[in-house]
Amino acid sequence: MKYNFKLQKLLDMRIDREDKSKIEFQKAQSEKLKVKEKLTQMEEKYNEYKNRPLPTSAIEQKITHIYINALDYNINETSQELSKKEKIVEGKREELKQRQIDRKTVETLKDKGYRNFVKEQNRIEQKLNDEFALYGFIRNLGTR
Repeated sequence: MKYNFKLQKLLDMRIDREDKSKIEFQKAQSEKLKVKEKLTQMEEKYNEYKNRPLPTSAIEQKITHIYINALDYNINETSQELSKKEKIVEGKREELKQRQIDRKTVETLKDKGYRNFVKEQNRIEQKLNDEFALYGFIRNLGTR
């Protein structure tokens, strides 16, 4: 006899939701890493230009100063964007944890049901074996 879990559709739905949540989490994590890499590159350029000796001409000094200010502004903007991405990643992580808990809850019910099913099948089999043994014993008593 085959075990039939009545909540299998629910389990399948929860597995699908968990898989989608994993994909969303990985996507959010990837976006965060891209922003972090962009920020690191800008900070490296900022430090490179900040520590350079100033050019000799006033125009070049002005251009360098404007570029450093633009980098500083972009670094601040990217830092804020990184903070937003980190919050999104944390939200996706919590959502994924909840979906895993939901799936594990139904899987636990399935495992319990299966163990009870196996226990019941073993009990039925033992009962049949006991009946066969009793019939054999009675038959042997009658032939004596």
